[in-house]
Amino acid sequence: MRILVTNDDGIDAPGLHALRQIAEELAGPDGEVWVSAPETNQSGAGHSLSLNEPLRMRQIAERVYAVRGTPTDSVIMGARHVLKNRRPDLVLSGINRGANIAEDVTYSGTIAGALEGTQLGIPSIALSMAYSYAAGDHPHWETPIARAPALIRQLLAEPWPPLVLMNINFPDRKPDDIEGVMATTQGRRDQQNLGVEERLDTWGNPYYWLGYAMRRSNPDRGTDIWAVYNGWISVTPLSMNLTDRAMHARLTERLAP
Repeated sequence: MRILVTNDDGIDAPGLHALRQIAEELAGPDGEVWVSAPETNQSGAGHSLSLNEPLRMRQIAERVYAVRGTPTDSVIMGARHVLKNRRPDLVLSGINRGANIAEDVTYSGTIAGALEGTQLGIPSIALSMAYSYAAGDHPHWETPIARAPALIRQLLAEPWPPLVLMNINFPDRKPDDIEGVMATTQGRRDQQNLGVEERLDTWGNPYYWLGYAMRRSNPDRGTDIWAVYNGWISVTPLSMNLTDRAMHARLTERLAP
């Protein structure tokens, strides 16, 4: 198996090193693991492309490339340039330092890496690791290293519809403390966590910093938020087709000539 690995936390992120271990185990002795990841942290970049400036890529090790761009740029460069004559069989994006659940999926560069792989027709999986920012804890990277290979093999054994990717989130627990694996739906936080902080520079001019307030929601059971809060590994199938079918049916009737 030929696996392309990317992320949004940057080429030197610990989560990327953990994901490479997972990919190496999945690929096996006869497979290949290639890395094409952003040179710098691109958290929150979403599914953005660099269209107004040239892309630069440098090889930093065998089968490892750093891209001065977004996660989407990195997957394109990896799949359509570096591996243009030998298409990857799987794209893995992550492991993100922090969960990507609920409305996070619309901002996440980690999700975007898997989105781009899916758009290119390659089975793609985003992986993220929840942890406590407030407590200053470090993520339990050992949890996805221990649990992800078997889970990914199980997912790959299932037929996937076109334009569907998998979003895996690991709870803030050690491997032996995991409750299990749960198929989930995308949840929604019951309060807005993103805020704007106004500050002054040394000249007295205002500037603004966007940041998350760490507030706990009260999610419905079966959602990605509920699963991660309660110690389950969350697996959410996400579709690139964002059409709301119920509203489409109503509009078709309302707007009919």
